[in-house]
Amino acid sequence: MSVQRTRAETLAESEVFHILGNDRRRAIVQLLARQSGHVDVSDVATEIAATESDTTPVPNNLYKSVYVSLQQTHLPQLEEDAVIEYDSDAKTIQPGPNFETVVGYIDGHDRDRSTVLQFHLAACFLGLGLIALSGLDLPVLSSVDPVLWSVLILLAVAVSSLYRLFY
Repeated sequence: MSVQRTRAETLAESEVFHILGNDRRRAIVQLLARQSGHVDVSDVATEIAATESDTTPVPNNLYKSVYVSLQQTHLPQLEEDAVIEYDSDAKTIQPGPNFETVVGYIDGHDRDRSTVLQFHLAACFLGLGLIALSGLDLPVLSSVDPVLWSVLILLAVAVSSLYRLFY
């Protein structure tokens, strides 16, 4: 196992952006997210080289260049930030303590935002429907003033926005 010390604290958002700002580090994280358990560094280098290459098969000099940059730059950086655990003897990597935080910025961040937006859209349509139906003199719906329906729906949207902002 590598002797390099890793950080114990969680990553700041700026650190996550720095990590993901490099194509090769982002590719490492994405590949590790798709795999389970240990991943061979040679497999990571092969996939990155194939992505960067315009030819098939991948030129050996490109593979070697990618492999060396992973060994000397990207894997030590990801290990230092506790995104991966790197076994330098077996030449394998696995997710580290901060891995899920970084993956969340790739996979989950847009999905969470989309879910919130879908909720807001549904709440707006529900509110419009309730306001329209309250004008039809239906017993339950017409007993509540349409302005109150509007306020309740806007309050629900505001509360979900605040919740998303702080959690």
